[in-house]
Amino acid sequence: MVRRTFIKTAGLSAGAFWVRRPTHAAQSSGAGLPALLGGEKAYRGKWPTWPRWIPEHDEPGFLKCLRSGVWSRAATVTEFEKRWAEAVGAKRCLAVVNGTNALITALAQLGIGAGDEVILPPYTFIATAQAILMNGAIPVFCDIDPATYQIDPRRIESKITSRTRAILPVHILGLPADMAAITALAKKHGLYVVEDACQAWLAEVNGKKCGTLGNAGCYSFQNSKNLAIGEGGAIVSDDDAFMDRCHAYHNYGNAYGTAVGVVGAGTAMLGTKLRYTEYQAAMGLAQLKRLPAETALRHENAEYLKARLSKIPGIIPYRFSPGVTRAAFHLFPFRFDSEAFGGGLTRSTFLKALAAEGVPCSSGYTPLNKMPYVKHAFETKNFRRMYTAEELDYDAWLARNQCPENDRICQTLVWLPQHVLLADRAAMDRIADAVAKLHAHADKLAKA
Repeated sequence: MVRRTFIKTAGLSAGAFWVRRPTHAAQSSGAGLPALLGGEKAYRGKWPTWPRWIPEHDEPGFLKCLRSGVWSRAATVTEFEKRWAEAVGAKRCLAVVNGTNALITALAQLGIGAGDEVILPPYTFIATAQAILMNGAIPVFCDIDPATYQIDPRRIESKITSRTRAILPVHILGLPADMAAITALAKKHGLYVVEDACQAWLAEVNGKKCGTLGNAGCYSFQNSKNLAIGEGGAIVSDDDAFMDRCHAYHNYGNAYGTAVGVVGAGTAMLGTKLRYTEYQAAMGLAQLKRLPAETALRHENAEYLKARLSKIPGIIPYRFSPGVTRAAFHLFPFRFDSEAFGGGLTRSTFLKALAAEGVPCSSGYTPLNKMPYVKHAFETKNFRRMYTAEELDYDAWLARNQCPENDRICQTLVWLPQHVLLADRAAMDRIADAVAKLHAHADKLAKA
């Protein structure tokens, strides 16, 4: 969907509410000194806020649910699952309390557990690795491609051992991983592929939605996400037996099709309680209606901004993995090369100066493979009973899980939040103007 179509067809819920008018962004061209040095801001308008709530469009379904008195899992949750499965092209969907538990559940119901290894990238949120450890398995980190920030398929095979059971690619920042290469490796070695699509709603590889390219896909609907419900998650798959197990697991082990909450209905397997609420589903259904148009606008604005920023020395935007036909852009990423900014301007000062120009920005993740949570897991009673002391040698594990490319990305990447991509084209120009201004005055900023 092109921008003109988006504005024409999306109505109040998108065109008149989501897209900012040029007058906001065009108040300043960004010329002159950086704002940090006393100049005018490049952007003095208001960015679209997030999350958004449009009363006349979003409240009827939510209030209907509230007034019904039926708040635990019922017909609205089932409807949301149906709509999300349709949106991504999956046979089945199960809504759960959050994306973390979607990952935990998917791995558990594929039989991942003690003695197993799961390969994942280090450039991701902590939940990806925690889901592996919560199932008693060992995370094995595979370094990333520094151009795409995704797990590097060329490095995966060297990480495969007799204990490897699955590959857990993460479509981080909403940019899809190289799924053709990953699934080919998984097929060759008889491994499961569980997609962490918690930042990749409606992203596509060769026209097929992320989350539907492996054995299972997991999503998050947390407050900052592009489909924001506060908290929430989902699992999708075309495998009925697997989805039946997931459904039972999320409902105390009660068999799929068993009425929720019926005493004596029968417990078929080990399970817990991860049930979605009706009002979460009502919020999700309302926001899902405008997600396709928002995703198209983010993608279009991101590609335009990428073209502008690519012309500025020292700014290296993302590169898509092979086959990507649509990205979700939960975040807009680019690398900052201090040397091209004169060598004296640090990323920290660059971020401070860019924020002063009115552009929201941050530095992103730190190396997940070097955080102490793995050491803590290895020291727990459960892990000490599942593994030998040699297998729980943290120093040896750490030595095997070094990821130098990821270390460099963590030191140089800059993020812009997804909601800025819902502004107008003039706002994208002001972002590029701001960065160009900082490059032109890098020597002065370095001394500030």
